[in-house]
Amino acid sequence: MSVGDRYGPTVYERVQATPEFGDLRRRRRRFVFPMSALFLVWYLAYVLLASYAPEFMAIRVAGNVTLGLVIGLLQFVTTFVITTAYVRFAARKLDPAAAAIRQEIES
Repeated sequence: MSVGDRYGPTVYERVQATPEFGDLRRRRRRFVFPMSALFLVWYLAYVLLASYAPEFMAIRVAGNVTLGLVIGLLQFVTTFVITTAYVRFAARKLDPAAAAIRQEIES
């Protein structure tokens, strides 16, 4: 038996039931799930190209720099871009909503 069952819903359970909290969760999911799927597809494409198209990945772009090396380095760039985009998204959309919910709980 949980504390909520014995004494009624806890403050956390009440907050989770609010439309504002549901909206906050939906906003986060709308960013995180598609971005994660996109990055996983991008990464899987890199692994598949490395495994099944080594001739393609061995194409020289400049000097000893191959296409595989460029695509591999772009994986790191993509990670930084996604992280920056999420930080900006969270600062604009998630943090103000979370602060409003927090303010409501604390008052």
